[in-house]
Amino acid sequence: MKATALTLAVLLALVRLAPAQTNYAAASAKPLPTIDFLLQQVVARAVSQEDKNDNLFDMNYQYTRTRTWEYRNSAGELKSREEKRSVENKALRMATSAAAQPATPPTAVKNEPVSETHSNIHGKALKVKDYSIPNLVKRFQFTLVGRETLNGRPSLVVDFKPLNDHLPVNQFADNFINKAAGRAWIDEEDYAIAQAQLHLTEQVNVLCGIVGAVWKFNFQFTRLRTPEGYWFARSMDWHLEGREVVINRIVDYHERKLDEQKIMTTASAR
Repeated sequence: MKATALTLAVLLALVRLAPAQTNYAAASAKPLPTIDFLLQQVVARAVSQEDKNDNLFDMNYQYTRTRTWEYRNSAGELKSREEKRSVENKALRMATSAAAQPATPPTAVKNEPVSETHSNIHGKALKVKDYSIPNLVKRFQFTLVGRETLNGRPSLVVDFKPLNDHLPVNQFADNFINKAAGRAWIDEEDYAIAQAQLHLTEQVNVLCGIVGAVWKFNFQFTRLRTPEGYWFARSMDWHLEGREVVINRIVDYHERKLDEQKIMTTASAR
């Protein structure tokens, strides 16, 4: 999963956890790790392994990627639906690109007028780029809740919320980051983020409400682990309710990586 995703960028900043609390009987489970140890492992993986993990999964696995956007009016009536389905194989793409002629740079897609049947909301504005972990550390309060089993693996459960109501806003994404709260499940063996759920704590206005406003936003994803130890996002979903220019709308997005298969090279097949 790409580190540019809003939720992942927030959760990788687990460096300010509150004192640990448990929601299970201590006698029935092994002791939780110390906070310092947990932080060191999570941050170390986030900084040094996540990009490599993504690349190794994409190079070694082929999978089917499905994406669906659904746009409804304020009454919940479906007005538009987009679906995309593709078979992803990075190794094959790289080989094909190397043999092909240089591709013409894609033409920038301009936003079309907003209407009941057309929206320019595709989630791009909800992504985060160039955020350092220290930058994000100052914005949240984290609480280690306890331990749960997720997809057969032990996970540490962490809740997070904005540190206060006066966080800096230097760019557009800050409006969302500063009002995000939720829960994350950290794999206790790999210290990878295995699952996360977040929501906005209050309404977010775009350009003081002139361009739009978001009064509800929920986001969640689940990651699975391959036998080799590569983590990948099985599912990602978000639900948005707000106003785009003068039109109130509800947007739902669903993404899946399905039918993952190990890529067999000529050498390994012999």
